[in-house]
Amino acid sequence: MADISWGGVASIAVFYLLILVVGLLASWYGRRRKARDAHGGEQDADGGGVSPEELNHMLAGRNIGFVIGSFTMTATWVGGAYINGTAEGLYDPYYGLIWSQAPVCYALSPIVGGLMFAKYFRKRRYVTLADAFEDKFGSKMAGLLYIPSLVVDVMYCALILLVLGTTISVILDVDRTYSVIGSAVIAVLYTMLGGLYSVAYTDVVQLICIFVGLWLAIPFVLTNDHVEPLMSTRDEWIGHWDWKYSGMWIDLTLQLVLGGIPYQAFFQRLLAARTTNTAVAMTFSGGLGACVMSIPPAIIGIAARSVPDWRDVGYDGVHPSDEGESALILPLTLQYLTPRVVGWAGLGAVSAAVMSSIDSAMLASSNMFTRNVYKAIFRHQAGNREIQIVSAVSIIAIGAASVGISLMFDSIFELLTLLSDLIYVTLFPQLLCAAYVSFSNTYGSFTAFLVSIFFRIAGGVSFGGIRIQPLIEYPYYNAIDGQLFPFRTFTMLLSLVVLVLVSLVTHFIFRRGVLSRELDIFRVFEQDSQRSGGFQLEDGQIEKNKVYLESEVPSVEKSGSFGSEPTLRSVTAQQNEE
Repeated sequence: MADISWGGVASIAVFYLLILVVGLLASWYGRRRKARDAHGGEQDADGGGVSPEELNHMLAGRNIGFVIGSFTMTATWVGGAYINGTAEGLYDPYYGLIWSQAPVCYALSPIVGGLMFAKYFRKRRYVTLADAFEDKFGSKMAGLLYIPSLVVDVMYCALILLVLGTTISVILDVDRTYSVIGSAVIAVLYTMLGGLYSVAYTDVVQLICIFVGLWLAIPFVLTNDHVEPLMSTRDEWIGHWDWKYSGMWIDLTLQLVLGGIPYQAFFQRLLAARTTNTAVAMTFSGGLGACVMSIPPAIIGIAARSVPDWRDVGYDGVHPSDEGESALILPLTLQYLTPRVVGWAGLGAVSAAVMSSIDSAMLASSNMFTRNVYKAIFRHQAGNREIQIVSAVSIIAIGAASVGISLMFDSIFELLTLLSDLIYVTLFPQLLCAAYVSFSNTYGSFTAFLVSIFFRIAGGVSFGGIRIQPLIEYPYYNAIDGQLFPFRTFTMLLSLVVLVLVSLVTHFIFRRGVLSRELDIFRVFEQDSQRSGGFQLEDGQIEKNKVYLESEVPSVEKSGSFGSEPTLRSVTAQQNEE
């Protein structure tokens, strides 16, 4: 305990206190708006079966403006893994600039997502990403599609808590357990109390801390006597290109751009904006912000590579990469290449990045569970108070699971990488078809889900000490490099084709009477049952507060409910935003 840097501990405590105060103030502001909405007596003003209380907690009452929205959209992509990963990528000669696609890809991902899905989602007044799946494929299929999203969010929270714990242990010589538990408790507290209001407003503070903390460190890093001119080491940090790995490069690039779109934290911001135009503008500013925020950690990574011998600055080894500590290059640089006080400020920046990631992931998963699993499948008549309790419990459970996993393992990065692959190959085709393929249905969705999981695992799995040999050896495969063919993108496209074809075939055989509708086990094509899904459309296409039969609903095919009767909801008309 004598070696603990108490000054650093105090600086982190002040930062945590600042975040907690901002989060609680935002929670108070959100409750005031909720009370005002409730006093107005509008119990379903938003349409789609969501009360003002739920709307305030999940989407800040759809009242996020451009400025706050730009900050919180940027924070969706800029987290602890992003900051540390960017520094590691530019430092580690195995990757270099050529293989550090994340900054550019993460800048493109929200822009592409906004252009493709903003109008569709906001037109129907959806509240979560899973609303689109529920509306198209039924509540139980939406619940199934929620599972990979939940697991990734929990693992992601665990990973960034692990990053924070390791960083604090390196700089302050404090047991990572304290920092992991403390960070999680604070994030759970203000997220549980304030919902998206607290998350959005703390994102502003966190991004400012990241920007100031890292830029404050850079002059000290660049002027350190042991750091050579950055351009003199460009051959090392630019990386090396080999055309035989071009398939892997394309695969990873598309995964980063498209795989980041079916992410509830992103759609949470998209749907919380005041107008559709504001939402689209937020995606552009968020993408640009993510790219700008990658500059400081990139410079730090390059500077770290430009130190010829780290033993000269007190490190036990020629280079951290030689000791297997490339992942720690950001905190190591702050510790060895900057004054102690500056290192503490940089540590605050890393902590801010972690907090901005944790709260988003916890709230996103909690919202989808509460709305699209608990309420949609188990408790259709759940009241506002019950929903609030379930949401709070789910946030606590996700936080606790993340803490437990981060303390049990020293590295879960490979497992997280595998799970993010699953998001790309499973959810993106589902999202694309839900929005753009009018005849897609539950049969196609379920079949494509199984196909995508099988082919992804068949491409080979490696994490920790577990390795599953590839069942399918794609072109250019070899035992040393593994799969050189872009098999993840191939699996995603295969899933997309299967979803479309199976939906088309089942649509034809049931609509044309080739098979009796008694065999329609998912109840997708029942003619005389009432419409499932309760999301409103624009332009007066559906009459307000009227319950429609399938044959009466204009240009909308009834979704299945995965083996049970469709949930009955009234379909209401939408008031145009603009």
